[in-house]
Amino acid sequence: MTPVNSRRRFMLQAATAAVVLPMFGQAFAQALKKLPADNATAKALKYVPDAATSKEPTKKPGSACSNCQFFTAATGACTLFAGFAVSPKGWCTAWAKKA
Repeated sequence: MTPVNSRRRFMLQAATAAVVLPMFGQAFAQALKKLPADNATAKALKYVPDAATSKEPTKKPGSACSNCQFFTAATGACTLFAGFAVSPKGWCTAWAKKA
């Protein structure tokens, strides 16, 4: 095998590993716990599990965790509430439209 072919083969294998390995990590990750109502960050950001129940005047129509930039649909995780899952129907004052 020539050095060019072995280098090319290595690059292809490295690229494949970079794409595939994170998928395995997600598959084996434990399910996140539901965000507790007494969570200090949740209280500070006025999180509600159902956006329709929010009385917050700053809430925009149609805004919910499911269309927020901080929400990850695959896991239900929110970067603002590390280690916890939030409801896709939820909402908080930090909501920012997903790009």
